[in-house]
Amino acid sequence: MPRVVYLTDVEGRWEKLASFCARSPDVALDAAGCLSVAEGVVFVFGGDAVDRGPWGRRIVRTLLEAKLRQPEQVVLLAGNRDVNKMRLARELRGRPNPKLPPEAQNAPRPELLRATFERTMGASKAFENRRAELVAEGRPAGDEDVVESYLEDLAPDGLHARYLARCQLSHRVGGTLFVHGAVLDESFGHVPDGHGPTGNFSEWTGRLEAFYAREVKAFLENDPLADEPGWLGLVAYQAPLPGTNDNPTSVIYGRPADERGNPRLTPARARNGLLRAGVRRLVVGHTPSGDCPSIVRGHDFELVMADNSYGRVELGSRVALDDDALHVEGLTVLDGGEELPVKLELRPGEEGPLGLRDRDTGRLVKGRLERGEFLTFFSFGRGHVEQLAAPRDALAKRPLEPG
Repeated sequence: MPRVVYLTDVEGRWEKLASFCARSPDVALDAAGCLSVAEGVVFVFGGDAVDRGPWGRRIVRTLLEAKLRQPEQVVLLAGNRDVNKMRLARELRGRPNPKLPPEAQNAPRPELLRATFERTMGASKAFENRRAELVAEGRPAGDEDVVESYLEDLAPDGLHARYLARCQLSHRVGGTLFVHGAVLDESFGHVPDGHGPTGNFSEWTGRLEAFYAREVKAFLENDPLADEPGWLGLVAYQAPLPGTNDNPTSVIYGRPADERGNPRLTPARARNGLLRAGVRRLVVGHTPSGDCPSIVRGHDFELVMADNSYGRVELGSRVALDDDALHVEGLTVLDGGEELPVKLELRPGEEGPLGLRDRDTGRLVKGRLERGEFLTFFSFGRGHVEQLAAPRDALAKRPLEPG
């Protein structure tokens, strides 16, 4: 099995990608910003390259160039923030999102784009972030220039369109499966291709990839203003279900967490289906869980949640797999302000409190602090989290249960 390194949800923040590479012996950035992967290593980017920082185009270009140079060593997963930009090719040309109020639908294109970002994509700063990036590139950066830059990137030969064409929905290495969002009971075996569900893992993932490839091909080839352009199925698959902020049927948008954002182990039906196929570990992004990746364990299964996009530190945490052992490196800021390294190694069958939950308090034993204590985590919702250090002796006295 190759060594695998993983990063996800940088969302336009170059410093996350740069810090990840600076701390990794496996992936490097040269002075020109060219990313290269060491021999014998596979780099998996977990999705969401754009939106919340001013370097989305730079990151997309860097990842795409790396994929084209080292196609077998670079894997790009499609995130919801990447896929939902497809909508702009249609909505900025006369078919605005009907969820917008009439005044926004009928507004000039810059105001329409701002409203689209703010009200339907959860990206309130994306417009100004793009403007800042155009300025940094030495390009015109007026309101209409921002609009045109998105349409340019979404043209069949545009940067973002070519990036989507190189993405995929899942990637498996040995007993580990990578997707952007989650695998839940509703999404395991589900493919929105009109052929019904399947309980066979290989058939499911094969059909998912075929569905993604067909939809992106239709996006590249068809008139975006057609009544049925052939790619709106993918747009729906990556979006929350109507009236909700979740889509448990989607491996892009599903969330392995409770309503307050506390990580939850993959549910029984999906977990058992994965285990039958030999998959004992699921690695995802999409759902933020503090400063560093969360590990959740139980019933011979592991879930790794590595989206730290709303963390207290701007650092690209590193997840690595080596001979089926899991390695995590990052930083955390405890309640009270102390910043500490998190570094752990977890081998199959290893005992201990890591990845278990305190039955009484709901706190997840999330990671191992470098100085020997354990990091415990609890989310109260809306970005309010508790991060505390717990000595091993104290955890030994607590009732712990599978995550």
